[in-house]
Amino acid sequence: MALIIEQACINCDMCDPECPNEAITLGEEIYEIDPKKCTECIGHYDKPTCVSVCPIDCIKPDNNHIETEEALLAKFFSMHG
Repeated sequence: MALIIEQACINCDMCDPECPNEAITLGEEIYEIDPKKCTECIGHYDKPTCVSVCPIDCIKPDNNHIETEEALLAKFFSMHG
């Protein structure tokens, strides 16, 4: 499952540089996560780094993009070899 940044985002710039897949970008109003690139850091870290550094806890699972751990790992390998 990809992650999503909720409207409560304060644009603190903490999450963007932490994403190893470059899935996080600044949208029109808040930061956004590209579900095609988000692997919840599977293949890189034990847990999503963006969630770890978010000071207001506004990064949650995206129920519109549900994926198994195996699918996330396959996505990681397709992006990083």
